[in-house]
Amino acid sequence: MHTILQPEGWKKPAGYANGILASGRTIHVGGQIGWNAQCDFETDDFVEQARQTLKNVVAILAEGGAGPEHIVSMTWYFVDKREYLARPKELGAAYRDVMGRHFPAMAAVQVAALVEDRARIEIQAVAVIPD
Repeated sequence: MHTILQPEGWKKPAGYANGILASGRTIHVGGQIGWNAQCDFETDDFVEQARQTLKNVVAILAEGGAGPEHIVSMTWYFVDKREYLARPKELGAAYRDVMGRHFPAMAAVQVAALVEDRARIEIQAVAVIPD
């Protein structure tokens, strides 16, 4: 399926992989934000928007016949890194509730703003379905 790339002697990362080797059909998930299927925000809470954003990513993957276990990379964009860093246990729990214990290669980036003013987070993902 996928092979996690962990160079010898490197400290193992928590909650993500440094790299993943994969082959198969690729799904590119455009940036998703924390609104529902009708494009309405139900909350301004960072963790709950992250949860909804992950659910949106999973819904798109399902349309392509994939699941969270097929994700090989994710990029998280957020408007305030303090919000991201302030509640790691709650954020981790929300992640595991939606994604399970699959931890792809990830990057996390603070940005000046997102296109939707109420959005606190945006996530982009790439998944590979093995042949």
